[in-house]
Amino acid sequence: MTDSYLDFANSPVGARLAGALGLPKPLKLERYKAGQPVIKGTVLVGGGKEPRLLEVLASFFKSIGAQTVAHPQLPQWTPIANKAGLMTGRWGSAGKPGERVKALVFDATGLTDSTQSDALYQFFHDAARSVLPCGRVVILGRPPEACASPRQATIQRALEGLSRSLAKELKKAIGVQLVYVAEGAEDQLDSTLRFLLSPRSAYVSAQVIRIGKPVGAGAAPANWAAPLAGKKVLVTGASRGIGASIAEVMAREGASVICLDVPQAQEGLDAVASKIGGKAIALDIGAAEAPQALVEAAQADGGWDVIVHNAGITRDKTIANMKEHLWQMVVNVNLSTQERINDALVESGALKDGGRIVCVSSISGLAGNLGQTNYAFSKAGVVGMVQSHAPVYAAKGITINAVAPGFIETAMTAAIPFAIREAGRRMNSMSQGGLPVDVAEAIGWFASPASAGITGNVVRVCGQSIMGA
Repeated sequence: MTDSYLDFANSPVGARLAGALGLPKPLKLERYKAGQPVIKGTVLVGGGKEPRLLEVLASFFKSIGAQTVAHPQLPQWTPIANKAGLMTGRWGSAGKPGERVKALVFDATGLTDSTQSDALYQFFHDAARSVLPCGRVVILGRPPEACASPRQATIQRALEGLSRSLAKELKKAIGVQLVYVAEGAEDQLDSTLRFLLSPRSAYVSAQVIRIGKPVGAGAAPANWAAPLAGKKVLVTGASRGIGASIAEVMAREGASVICLDVPQAQEGLDAVASKIGGKAIALDIGAAEAPQALVEAAQADGGWDVIVHNAGITRDKTIANMKEHLWQMVVNVNLSTQERINDALVESGALKDGGRIVCVSSISGLAGNLGQTNYAFSKAGVVGMVQSHAPVYAAKGITINAVAPGFIETAMTAAIPFAIREAGRRMNSMSQGGLPVDVAEAIGWFASPASAGITGNVVRVCGQSIMGA
């Protein structure tokens, strides 16, 4: 669906009028196109006291062919970068800022006490105005719950407030993320940095991501342009909207895709499967026999590598006016069915060891929403399922994560009354709705074989919506 205001605000007349009236001026987001580099532009690197990830970062930037410069407070970057074969330089001189950059990356892993926070202030004070539109900011820290001392945990937890505030201050469609990297998991950063620094994360901002030691073997793909080559991926609810986009992105990433939806959606389902060269399964996943049917289909296919639980329904009413069957229907399809399918596929081995489970939650499940007690319950339950099952599935080398979309431009949101639809679009730091592909890109990141260090995470794809934390 077209966002007429977004188009207007980016026209010469509209931009002037929006500025004069103090109206939102959303930028058109840069989104990924197949074959483009991870990042176009220079990365400014900074760090606090004794940063621990500089060598890892230098190797990473070398691998993606990125140009870097070092903040004056990080003189050690130049020899480390040069040793990795990375050309670099110093940013700014004589107290004046340097060139404008596409991304900021700050290594805060060495911060152990709040009295060391001046390093954060100096870096972001100097560089905040120098980030180009649609740029990226990534702060790297240590998980507070695993810190060696209470003081270290305190300053590491404080990074969350900094990152979320920066995401609101920088504007210009700049995404800001905080990545907690567990000790011993430094070699698991690659897939996450490739996602967060690239246009794939266009509608993701103010998120906190935890990377731990790999679940299962995990490995960098032979070809980063097709990280899912040779993998078989099931996508539920694939006949339209977000589900169709997920199927398309999975196929673009090299996967063989099994598209599933209810029999009533057969025409759309067949069209999506045909478009991407995939298979179609018409099945009501809420039916009691669905889990076993999927086990048999997977086993006949030699097993599946990734399960994407996208299918979901809404039946909105305030709980006082809601009929019992509407409550039961939503909870069954959106939550209980996912539990049953996961149990069946994992226990039977139909989902291969080293597999990926990716679920679609919602910001309604995180923040609640008027008239959606059944939906919010089910989507909050998806979060609980992800977090509680992550350690259980780790024994089989399987990761489980979720995305929580905000306002996404689909046929469903197009049917929302105009005033409510406009509020949904503007009430986030990007001042616009996301697209189905934004959700699909995040799922592709979770599904990658290189994302073995990421499990139990729930990442919002909402442009930093004001709903929820």
